[in-house]
Amino acid sequence: MLNRRNLFRLTGTSAFTVLLPTLTKANTAEREKAFRFCLNTSTISGQNPGLLKSLEIASAAGYDGVELWVNNIRDYLKQGNTIETLAKFISRHRLIVENAISFTPWMVSDPVKRKAGIQELEEEMKMMAALGCRRIAAPPAGINKNEPIDFQEAGNYYRDILELGRKYKVMPQLEFWGASGTLFSLGQALAIAASANDPDARILPDVYHLFRGGSGFNGLKLINGNAIEIMHINDYPGSKPVNEQTDGDRVYPGDGAAPLHEILKDIKAMGGTKVLSLELFNKTYWADDPLQVAKTGLQKMKSLVKDL
Repeated sequence: MLNRRNLFRLTGTSAFTVLLPTLTKANTAEREKAFRFCLNTSTISGQNPGLLKSLEIASAAGYDGVELWVNNIRDYLKQGNTIETLAKFISRHRLIVENAISFTPWMVSDPVKRKAGIQELEEEMKMMAALGCRRIAAPPAGINKNEPIDFQEAGNYYRDILELGRKYKVMPQLEFWGASGTLFSLGQALAIAASANDPDARILPDVYHLFRGGSGFNGLKLINGNAIEIMHINDYPGSKPVNEQTDGDRVYPGDGAAPLHEILKDIKAMGGTKVLSLELFNKTYWADDPLQVAKTGLQKMKSLVKDL
């Protein structure tokens, strides 16, 4: 649980809105205005730079924003720091916290565990609101592998946390994990989002998870508007069987077998500005200079969208 002195009472809009940077890093090329570029700090986590250094690297590499892991923020606070200090640091580096990576068991069927998970999620929403972050991942954490999903029930649970998200203006993004054996496909995520019957339902897709869970990529053509606001961008090798691939096999976008040009064209066709977040767990990259890894990933993402 978070220490109370590290949290701020929030009512609707964070008291730290004034600390947030404006989007002044607008791309000069008209074709790039459909996208913002984000660094998920997992990409450089193997070098152990720490939270503040990771933010410095993202800023120096030229990203518009970051995806932060809630556990890393908790560790920062346990060291005696405050949310206010972190918010100011992020503002000074002109970054937007686009999303938070969370693992609360909000979707489990056990009512006691689910209640505890939602309480934890509410704490996290308060924390992210203070950082100006308006999204938080909602994956199938805590559910047993291969446990069947009651889509209507899961939709009801998702609607409950969407209602909680509106309270803090930090909206849960429904995430599926390709190898989870439970919520592993885009089709399942769409069924849960539809069952929630909520205008704020959003899906967080990931190129690797679309491949690993057998979704394929044509389902993206069925989605338009703001149902997707942020997408994890990566690639996967074509030389390894799909059921043998792990998170660590992810490679830079464009260096693998994913049909990224078509994927990004479909994402752009949905309309609005989409956040492309580089999320990798590659141990080979973790042996490299983290700033160079961040720069390389950004260059490859921008190269992919330049002709769209």
